[in-house]
Amino acid sequence: MTEAVMLAPTRYVTIKLASQLIGLTVKAIESKIARGAWIEGRQFRRQDGNIYVDLRGVEQWVEKGTA
Repeated sequence: MTEAVMLAPTRYVTIKLASQLIGLTVKAIESKIARGAWIEGRQFRRQDGNIYVDLRGVEQWVEKGTA
């Protein structure tokens, strides 16, 4: 018998992983960032030339409908 393993993502994930977790395409996430619907420091952060999506920030954005 194989044990089930549950993984919980960290708070900050790459756009590619965020896409899989929240059901938006990579292009949709990039578009939200580019047009300012997602705000740096709230829904995403930049570090070492990479963009990391803040899953807590996105959750709040969905629940409150605010950017």
